[in-house]
Amino acid sequence: MDSATEGAAAPVPQRLLAAATRLFAEQGYDRTSVQEIVEAAGVTKGALYHYFGSKEDLLHEVYARVLRLQQERLNAYAGADAPIERRLREAAADVVVTTIENLDDAAIFFRSMHHLGPEKHKQVRAERRRYHERFRALVEEGQRSGVFSSATPADLVVDYHFGSVHHLSTWYRPGGPLTAEQVAGHLADLLLRALRP
Repeated sequence: MDSATEGAAAPVPQRLLAAATRLFAEQGYDRTSVQEIVEAAGVTKGALYHYFGSKEDLLHEVYARVLRLQQERLNAYAGADAPIERRLREAAADVVVTTIENLDDAAIFFRSMHHLGPEKHKQVRAERRRYHERFRALVEEGQRSGVFSSATPADLVVDYHFGSVHHLSTWYRPGGPLTAEQVAGHLADLLLRALRP
């Protein structure tokens, strides 16, 4: 999130999330206290507990907000009136761009997911599964129609693409040789080449 979002004019939940995201990224989830978060956000502990209930709820929301955005966008691509190759390519590129645009969130989550309690962990896994199933349905649609090869099971195709996406936070750096859009284009093209009949 940009510094404007962290400003005093931003709604309290946004300020808390911006502060938590920055601190979790800099220090790690386990080394960040609730007191540090509320001080950075310029609010009281009461405000944090009113909106989020716990530090764990903040961690969950860091990831959930990105996943909600990605799910909305995937639904739009999947439901568009366009050839299957175009819909899959746009969906495959979009998840890369939105992950890079929220790199801190992705890094925090994959580093800290084990801190979630069983119920939140189960909820996150269900949300991710829903996203992957919608993505897989695009692959299967193309395979059924003969546009994509069915030599590789759709589940494996999805795991192949998302394995790349989930590792972006370990190597991608803004200002590097490739823009988010260029990386997205390359990875989407790799996926479509793998599906070519």
